[in-house]
Amino acid sequence: MKAAEVRLLSQDELIKKLTDARNEMMNLRFQVVTGQLTDTSRLKQTRRLIALYETILREREIAAQEGVA
Repeated sequence: MKAAEVRLLSQDELIKKLTDARNEMMNLRFQVVTGQLTDTSRLKQTRRLIALYETILREREIAAQEGVA
């Protein structure tokens, strides 16, 4: 998912996707430890997706604070 597409999501949808991505990351870590994960690139993709979601949430938080001040 591209950053422009993520920015179109509502706050609730973005938080839900972040929670889902964090759960997926936890599951991927378990799979690595148990030797079940064959596509290790999914770890990097998921980590970057989490960073994207958190960045956009932070941008919105800063914009809201600047709008109030």
